[in-house]
Amino acid sequence: MKEIRPEISFRLYAYDELSAEDQKLIEAAKKASYHSYAPYSHFSVGAAALLDNEEVICGSNQENAAYPSGTCAERTTLFYANSTFPEVGVKTLAIAARNEKGAFTTHATAPCGACRQVMLETQERSKHPLRTLLYGEEGVIEICCVEDLLPLSFSAASM
Repeated sequence: MKEIRPEISFRLYAYDELSAEDQKLIEAAKKASYHSYAPYSHFSVGAAALLDNEEVICGSNQENAAYPSGTCAERTTLFYANSTFPEVGVKTLAIAARNEKGAFTTHATAPCGACRQVMLETQERSKHPLRTLLYGEEGVIEICCVEDLLPLSFSAASM
C-alpha cells in the first residue's frame, strides 16, 4: 500500500492587497448576498463571475422549504453566466457570505461539493483555469484552479 496525500495551493491576501479588479468583483459578490433568499439557514451567500468578455454576472443562494430544491450562489451564478453567454468562459469567481446576524463571515467560506463539481465543468468549458476568490473579513483566499478545491475530481474524461 502507498499513502498519497494530495497537495493544494492557495494564497491568502488582506483585502487591500488585492487588485482593484478583484476588489470590485468581491464587492459585487457581497452586494449579491443581499439578494439571497435564506429564510431557513439565515446564511446569505453571494457570488460574482468575471467572464472572458469582461461582463460580471452575479447570483445568490435561493432556499426552499424542500431543502434539495434550493441552490447555492455559485451554481446560480455559473448557470446564469452560461445561459446568458454560452460561448464565453469564466475567468474568476468571487464568493462572499453573511451569517445569521447579517455580518460578513470572519473567515472565507468555501463552496460545497456540488458547487465544486459545477465549477470544474465550468473550468473545462472555459478551456482555462477558473480562479476563485473566497472572501472573509480577516482575509481573502485565492485559488488558482478548481483542482485545488476538488482533488480526485470526476469529469467527462473519467467516463
